[in-house]
Amino acid sequence: MNAELADAGRALAAAGLVTAFGHVSVRTAGDLLLMTPPVPLGTLRAGTRCAEVPLDATDLPPGTPREAWIHVEIARARPGVGAICRAQPPTATALASAGVPIVPLHGQGAFLGPEVPVLGDAVLVRDRARGRALAERLGDAPALIMRGNGAVTVGATVGEAVALMWVLEASARMNATGAAAGTPVPITPAEQEAWRAVRSELCGRIWSYLRELS
Repeated sequence: MNAELADAGRALAAAGLVTAFGHVSVRTAGDLLLMTPPVPLGTLRAGTRCAEVPLDATDLPPGTPREAWIHVEIARARPGVGAICRAQPPTATALASAGVPIVPLHGQGAFLGPEVPVLGDAVLVRDRARGRALAERLGDAPALIMRGNGAVTVGATVGEAVALMWVLEASARMNATGAAAGTPVPITPAEQEAWRAVRSELCGRIWSYLRELS
């Protein structure tokens, strides 16, 4: 197993972003995805066996979570994506269910774009057609919330995808607190662009922090 996938699973669990469910994948050579098995991510160790999922698969290999179609269709639609994270950030999921948009109220929130897209269909994504619809709704964004069903983040690396999941939940909490206190005001477009210019660098530091949690 890719040791980073084990680190990612334990970090997500330690940060309270997954419980019994969730998965992480990384693109490998030869148009394959290496994906965590359908077990609680906090239990992963370096020797845990992962599934190899071909991007041109017509069916999923035995032992692969059915939601692997999320990962396959995103990877097919976005060749530049190196890793995909699926988790259940509680505040972000709650805001999407309440119809409250997540917008950048602080610098790191800008890493997610002007507003985090939401997939309105709450049915589990367990087939290729729904996976494709999710990938289309994600578009070029780094994150998407699945109404009533958690979220997905993507990155160039496993660390970046996991860091962005943490940022998504942090931004959601800030949006919830801001909405309770008054009328939240997003940082300006110019300020957002300045923060996005350093996204990779700061996501690396967040990833280091999250790995230490586990």
